[in-house]
Amino acid sequence: MANRDNRAALSRVRGLGSARAGVGAWRWQRVTAVALVPLVIWSLASLIAVAGGGEREAVVAWLARPGAAIPMILLLIVLFWHMALGLTVVAEDYLHRTGVKIAAVAIIQLACLALGVAGAAAVVLAVASGM
Repeated sequence: MANRDNRAALSRVRGLGSARAGVGAWRWQRVTAVALVPLVIWSLASLIAVAGGGEREAVVAWLARPGAAIPMILLLIVLFWHMALGLTVVAEDYLHRTGVKIAAVAIIQLACLALGVAGAAAVVLAVASGM
């Protein structure tokens, strides 16, 4: 059966398609991904250099320095923000029941926040114990 709708294509799709709601999250995910590259390389190289002997005290002493603590806290913030963005998109795309979707997104965001705060607190405690 032929489509007898004489409206223009634009008027047929108005109200459908992208509402640009996800563009901000998409951009922030790219920004955090780019920021993670140097932060992860720095943290891995530093930890390998410092923890070569495997002593916990050496790592705590290294982490107690502001030159290590500040980038490590920045790494944790960016890492858990990136994780929250990615997992939220997965939940929004693949969970179809509204209540389940809302609960999953809330749990994801709270868990990422809790993990980030716990990581930052661990760094602050390392700094405090190293003083």
